Amino acid sequence: MPLHVTIQPSGHTFELKEHETLLDGAIRQGFGLPYGCRSGACGTCKGRIVSGEADLGEYQSSSLTEEEIAAGKALFCLATAKTDLVIEARMVTGVKDISVRKLPVRVESVERISHDVAILSLKLPATEKFNFLPGQYIDFIMQDGKRRSFSLASTPGDQALLELHIRHYPGGNFSKYVFEELKPKTILRIEGPLGTFFLRQDSDKPIIFMAGGTGFAPIKGIIEQALKQGCMREMVLYWGVRSLRDLYMAEVAGNWQAQYPNVTFIPVLSEPLPEDQWTGRTGLVHEAILADFSDLSGYQVYACGAPVMVDAGKRSFISQRGLPEDEFFSDPFTVALDPNKTDPNKKA
Repeated sequence: MPLHVTIQPSGHTFELKEHETLLDGAIRQGFGLPYGCRSGACGTCKGRIVSGEADLGEYQSSSLTEEEIAAGKALFCLATAKTDLVIEARMVTGVKDISVRKLPVRVESVERISHDVAILSLKLPATEKFNFLPGQYIDFIMQDGKRRSFSLASTPGDQALLELHIRHYPGGNFSKYVFEELKPKTILRIEGPLGTFFLRQDSDKPIIFMAGGTGFAPIKGIIEQALKQGCMREMVLYWGVRSLRDLYMAEVAGNWQAQYPNVTFIPVLSEPLPEDQWTGRTGLVHEAILADFSDLSGYQVYACGAPVMVDAGKRSFISQRGLPEDEFFSDPFTVALDPNKTDPNKKA
């Protein structure tokens, strides 16, 4: 007999198959719960078990603390139900009509745009329509069943091409394959779109984007789509990298600022090299935001990059600048627990 899960405060109810996680059951039946890595590492899917009994799964203490467990919290991407459940979770609108699919793609090009970043362009089948929201990600499904996740940097309708930014991660099997072996016309298999990192269009609040490294990729898609749609909300992009050479698409962000009065681009270098002759902002990217804004109570923040950056930003923006917790949206590039993933998940 299937078990039933009721979501509060929306009142929606869905059924779970045997051994199915709360998140998988909700996604399968079209209910938008927030999630990121789907492997228990990022904490995006965290919610509260109001009543009933659940198995919490194999979680990381960094993502789910003992104090949170005592308060009834669980990671819905790992938790399974032992009885009927009532859970408390914020519903995400906009994903109900987006279906997750598996399909083949053809490598259109691999452009090594910097010393450690490649732009991978994938051609979708001519007979297939792939709907996604800018900011979401896809999984590559390898021949041995292992998966590798990357954020989409493109917008829907970009000549049926999907754009990904691949950082050459030392020891990473997939990134090594992309940089050293992958050729145009190669056929790969993907699943997607996945994740709930996308622009909430039901708000008119000004936006701060905080990107670290290739965390610029999904933010690029979000900003480009917003500009295409004529969005006039104030958008301030802070992009944190180590040195000047790591700003691999600085001209793209600079052009947004030059063309659109509602867009501001602020690069931040944490370790500029002498030859950079850098006169701009330095230090940690979240600290640059803290320095520029004394009050974030009227803003939304979208953050993507290394977990330490995302976590530091979330804590300080909420505790020190009054950002409402439900106005912070993130996609941390986390190390996954999933044994089928040989590389860190969406590594920045």
